[in-house]
Amino acid sequence: MKTEEGLFVAEKMNNKRAVIALGGNAIIPAGHQGTIEEQRDITQKTMAQVAGMLEEGYELALTHGNGPIVGNILLRNESAKSIVPPMPLDVCGADSEGGLGYMIQQSLYNEFALRNLPFHVITLITQVEVSPDDIAFNKPSKPIGPFYNAFEAELMESDKGWHMVEDAGRGYRRVVPSPEPLDIIEKEAVRSLVESGFIVIAGGGGGVPVLRSPDGQLKGAEVVIDKDKVAGLLAELIGATELILVTNVSRLALDYRKPTQRLLEKLTASELDTYYQEGQFPAGSMGPKVEAILRFLKKGGKKALITNPDELLQAVRGEAGTLITA
Repeated sequence: MKTEEGLFVAEKMNNKRAVIALGGNAIIPAGHQGTIEEQRDITQKTMAQVAGMLEEGYELALTHGNGPIVGNILLRNESAKSIVPPMPLDVCGADSEGGLGYMIQQSLYNEFALRNLPFHVITLITQVEVSPDDIAFNKPSKPIGPFYNAFEAELMESDKGWHMVEDAGRGYRRVVPSPEPLDIIEKEAVRSLVESGFIVIAGGGGGVPVLRSPDGQLKGAEVVIDKDKVAGLLAELIGATELILVTNVSRLALDYRKPTQRLLEKLTASELDTYYQEGQFPAGSMGPKVEAILRFLKKGGKKALITNPDELLQAVRGEAGTLITA
């Protein structure tokens, strides 16, 4: 930043750089209707925790989930397809990234105004490169969008070439590949802005997935990338020392929801990897988060946290959450 305040902020925060990945419950928790009023209220409370981190000297980039929101966008796509041409999945993802980023950005600005803080925040529509050779393209597994009956599902498969699967007796849903993130196209922009004292919201919903042609051209892909893996990659690429995953549990647990359940307060990456190899964190639950943490720490990160939105600031202070060290 060019101002004295901005330069002071950038210098002040050089020793602490973190990426925070906000799960869907930090915006629309389970049991809520998901109205825009609810989303704003919940997001504001979460951003109060983030502002507290800034006051304690952190330099931050934020990512967020988009599951409920992009699902609504896809539903509107289908409902209005006879009036407005439906957009492809990558464009729907970009729409959700912009809309949610705007809400988070405004909530942070409002929190800054309440606290008289000199920070600045910006949202970047972020492209994330995936490989066309990723094995996920042969095994679509990520459910997206609305439910269909069997007849509608058959039409979607024949007319659009979608992969449709039955989902727990509730109907049929489209499934798409979920490949590994390779690179973040706007990484240098994110890093430069963070180093200049901005709080950057990037990679929302796992970013906009793109494929790169041999001549360097980018093209959107009809896939969904795991947001926690993108958060870990973003943390690695911008030189963050901490990765913070905000989810719907207060701590990581062994034997989750079993009589022998045990909450984990602090452990090393090696210990976490052992539990992961034992099958403690399945793919449909904490698996992607654990994978993102292990990769980040292996690539040079110093520590990672898992916590819930209400205890974010306490977790950063070492008073809550699960701490994983390299």
